[in-house]
Amino acid sequence: MIHVVGHTAVDHISKVHHLPEPNQSTHITDRQVFFGGGAANIAAGIATLGEAVTLHSCVGDDFPGSDYEKWMDTAGIHRQFFEVPGTHTPTAFMFTDEAGSQMTFFEWGASRAFATAEAPALPFVHMATADPEFNCRVAQKSEFVSFDPGQDVFWYTKEQLESIIANTDILFANQHEVQQMCTTLGVTKEELIHQVTMAIFTMSGDGSMLYRGGKEHFIPAVTVTLCDPTGAGDSYRAGFLSAYVRGYAPLTCCKVGTVTASYVVEHAGCQTHLPTWTQMLERYRKNFDTLEPVPPVG
Repeated sequence: MIHVVGHTAVDHISKVHHLPEPNQSTHITDRQVFFGGGAANIAAGIATLGEAVTLHSCVGDDFPGSDYEKWMDTAGIHRQFFEVPGTHTPTAFMFTDEAGSQMTFFEWGASRAFATAEAPALPFVHMATADPEFNCRVAQKSEFVSFDPGQDVFWYTKEQLESIIANTDILFANQHEVQQMCTTLGVTKEELIHQVTMAIFTMSGDGSMLYRGGKEHFIPAVTVTLCDPTGAGDSYRAGFLSAYVRGYAPLTCCKVGTVTASYVVEHAGCQTHLPTWTQMLERYRKNFDTLEPVPPVG
């Protein structure tokens, strides 16, 4: 069982010609509403790939009986939710320009309950965007920890990052988040990498890097027709973690992650075009090689 901690949200995704400067405006050329939230995206990706997953999240009183709840039931996502009366389920407003750059405004809503919630002790947990202090407590109490600060990286203090990284086995981040973590901690990228057992840094369409055991490995992105980059990082993590619990080597897990991400960016919405394990295997074979099952231990 993979446990995922963090936001469940409703995504309002808009396309614009360009991201405006302060005190300026721009035209929205397309706007759609989707199921989202970093943790929920990852949980949905893991469930669709066929792995057991439990999502630990906060939702408002608008969630019970909603289409989002019905979708999670259909996807087979186990849930440990803090339902907060009188609040909205978190909502994200994302704007993507023609160059693929993004800007996000996030209403925390019910997720503010993380600050005082009891942190669970979990055997295998991936911590996505959530309250920094809550994530610190989860990391301290859990056995195996995967951490992804996401766009909430700016909310972490130096002390919180130091605490959580000290308890992290796998660190995920994109190039912007890596830069911010290094700035907050006052370290170089190399020093940050040496603080964890394994680091995976994604670089949008330029692929990703795996750092482990003093070695680095480049994983190229899978070439597809890009519709919307939103959710690519979440689906990468879902693919990586699903392969990891199946016993695949980290480099192979990164390839599974990049293949999984290639499906999501072909359509708008973070949970609208998630691949099954069979679909992932077919595209993996076309881009890398045949992925053989890992022999069972013993």
